[in-house]
Amino acid sequence: MVLIIDDDSRNIFALSLALKVRGYKSISCTSAIEGIALLKVDKRIRVVLMDMMMPEMDGYEALGVIKSCEACGDVPVVAVTAQAMRGDRDKCLAAGAWAYVSKPVDIDELVSVIEKVS
Repeated sequence: MVLIIDDDSRNIFALSLALKVRGYKSISCTSAIEGIALLKVDKRIRVVLMDMMMPEMDGYEALGVIKSCEACGDVPVVAVTAQAMRGDRDKCLAAGAWAYVSKPVDIDELVSVIEKVS
């Protein structure tokens, strides 16, 4: 099961559909706070796709919370973000992401990353 956390429902729709076509089941939410709550209770989640720029709690802050969580800290988080400037990948990995994929998402690249981390 893939958990998609993104504040833009269009991104969630596109990622969910692309993953479904490739045989993945997914659930989604539009806030990091809700995503963390799901991670704590849903043991089917094997990987998280996290938008890094969200209101309330951004992906960087969420990564810190997830990594410190005893119940969900081992679930790999893939940063999926429009931030594609020099250094953004390193910033995401330093914050605790297992991998980084820039938007617009190359689905073949994303599936390859999911297969490596899950």
